[in-house]
Amino acid sequence: MVLLTMILTKYALIDNDVFNNSWFFSNIQFTYLTLAVILITAGGYIINDIFDVETDKINRNNKVLIKTIFSKKKAIKIYFILTLMGLLLGFLMSFKFYYFFYFLIPTLFLFCYSKYLKKTPLLGNIIISLMISYVIYLTYKYHFISGCCNTFSVFDKLLKNVIYIYIMFSFLTTLIREIIKDIEDVNGDLKINAKTLPIVIGRKRASYVAFFFACVLLVFLTIVLKLLKDEVLFLSYGIVFILLPLLYFLFLLWNAETKKQYSRLSNLMKTIMFFGILSMLFFRFLGTSLF
Repeated sequence: MVLLTMILTKYALIDNDVFNNSWFFSNIQFTYLTLAVILITAGGYIINDIFDVETDKINRNNKVLIKTIFSKKKAIKIYFILTLMGLLLGFLMSFKFYYFFYFLIPTLFLFCYSKYLKKTPLLGNIIISLMISYVIYLTYKYHFISGCCNTFSVFDKLLKNVIYIYIMFSFLTTLIREIIKDIEDVNGDLKINAKTLPIVIGRKRASYVAFFFACVLLVFLTIVLKLLKDEVLFLSYGIVFILLPLLYFLFLLWNAETKKQYSRLSNLMKTIMFFGILSMLFFRFLGTSLF
């Protein structure tokens, strides 16, 4: 999903004649940026699995890689190799020294999330949601800092607004899914004395929190689609593949009780995320109603 998001952000949004931008960020530079992000992200997944071995034995016994396919010691080595390679690429991509922090800070956040924050109510969910949506911002930011223009045209401002719409969409959908996953994984989290949201306030109350954020997402998407009411193709796509599935998600969430039902909700939200990010392709065909 990270790779698809970065590719669509660049080629469907930024490199788009609709926005008439004059920035230049070569395909080679973008490849290096993407590789750096993927390496750091992969390292984040591995360190998360290392700290989650005991809980995953209960929550996802058939998906436990650490201690089954390779040892914990080997996993730590792979984590450091991938992370250091990602940071090295990030350093090479840094036009100025302080740009390196665009890569270093997320790396530290991913480690802290896996080690400490994942076990805290809601804060861990917010951190990982920020990290997922961050890849959209990073792709946009590196195109901006690689350009030579210091002024914004109306098209540049429009692109910025669209970017932030997708950042908000990515943040909200990830946050909702992370809360659902915590509800789904409550049995394993109890074993390690974690203080996730469903453990602190109960599964049903946690599902109400997820329901609230899903309602916020619904209102947000309704406003966005209203702004694009003259673009029939985009509007139809948004209603059929994003808005209606979200309404179905809300219905299922309100009545969910079992682990299987929450697992289904997690997969449904992942599908909504996928179709939402895929909608970036429609900006290749939008007309002047955006202006």
